[in-house]
Amino acid sequence: MNWPSWQPEALDWLPYRAWQALCIFLVLQIPPILVSFLVWLERRLSAWIQDRLGPNRVGPFGLLQSVADLMKFMFKEDVVPGQVNRVLFTMAPALALIPSFMAFSLLPFAERFRMTDLDSGLLMLFALSSLAVYGIQIGGWASNSKYALLGGIRASAQIISYELTMGLAAAVVVLFTGTLRLSAIVEWQAEHRLLGFLPAWTVFVFPAGTLAFLVFITSAFAETNRLPFDMPEAESELCAGYHTEYSSMKFALFFLGEYTAMIVMSGLMTTLFFGGWTLFGLENAFEGTIAQTLVQTGIWWAKTMGFLVVYIWIRWTLPRFRYDQLMRLGWKVFLPVSLANLLLAAWMRTWEIGGRS
Repeated sequence: MNWPSWQPEALDWLPYRAWQALCIFLVLQIPPILVSFLVWLERRLSAWIQDRLGPNRVGPFGLLQSVADLMKFMFKEDVVPGQVNRVLFTMAPALALIPSFMAFSLLPFAERFRMTDLDSGLLMLFALSSLAVYGIQIGGWASNSKYALLGGIRASAQIISYELTMGLAAAVVVLFTGTLRLSAIVEWQAEHRLLGFLPAWTVFVFPAGTLAFLVFITSAFAETNRLPFDMPEAESELCAGYHTEYSSMKFALFFLGEYTAMIVMSGLMTTLFFGGWTLFGLENAFEGTIAQTLVQTGIWWAKTMGFLVVYIWIRWTLPRFRYDQLMRLGWKVFLPVSLANLLLAAWMRTWEIGGRS
C-alpha cells in the first residue's frame, strides 16, 4: 500500500485531532522509554570501560535495573528542607524537563514522519533547549543552599558561553542549505553530492562543515552539563550542585531532563551534519510504502544512538575541566574560531565551493 505523508495537510485518511493526540503520545512516551534504556547502557558501557561487570542481576543482562531504579525513586521519601522556597523548589524540576520534551517534538525522523515541521524549526529548537537552564537556576536559588546556588549560577554562565558557539556552528549549516526548516536541511543533503558521488552531509563540506561539527558537539556537552563539562553538579566541588537538596521524583525529573536533552542534541547533530534519515541511497528502498518510512526512521535512530554512545564514552574517559578552563575554551578559543569558520563558510557559499549537485 502507498504510505501517505505524515503531515497535517495530507491527513485526509486520519482526523487531524487524532494525529495531534498521536504526536503528544509519542513525545511523552519515547524519551522516558529511551532514557531508561540509556541508563542501563551507560552502566554497562562504563563497566566495560573500567573492566567491571555492571548491572547483571535484575532481569536478563540487568535490563530491568532501570525499572528497579524507577521504583526506588517513586517510593523514596520526598524530603523538602525547611528553608527552601517551596513553590519554586517544586516547579524547578518540571521547568528543566518540559523544554526538552518540546524540543524533541521538532526533530524530523523520516521524510514522511515529522511531528512538527516549522519554517523556523532550528531557531525554535534552540530557543526551547536554552529554556531548560531556568529550571536549573531556579532550583539552585530556591534551595537556599550555597552549593545549589553556585551550581545554578555555573549553569547560567555555561549555557550563555556555549549556546553562542553552538549557534554559530549551526549558522554554517544554514548558510550552505539556505533554510531553517530541519526537514529541508536533510533534503538538501540528500539532493546534493560532493565530488560528484559523496553525499553532501554538511560534516564533509571541508573545512567549514567539519570544524562547525567539532565546535557543535563540544558545545553540546556543555549545553547538557555532561562530563567533562558537568560544572553545575561537580560533586568534588559542590556536593551535587543545583540538585543537592532534591530527592525522590523531583531528582528523577532533573535526571530525565538531562538525558532527554542528550537525545535532542544527538538527534540535532544527526539532522544538521550527518544527513538525517539518509544513508547512501538506502533511504529510497521500498519507495512510497510504509517500509520506506520505517527504514528512514531506523537510519535516523541508529545515527542518533551513535552520538548517545559517544556521550557515554566521553563521560567515562575524560577528566573534568576546571571552571576557568571551561570559560577560557568557550570565549577565547571557540568564539573566535566559530566566527572565522562562519566567514569561511560564507566565502565557500559565495564561490559555490562544496555541496554541488
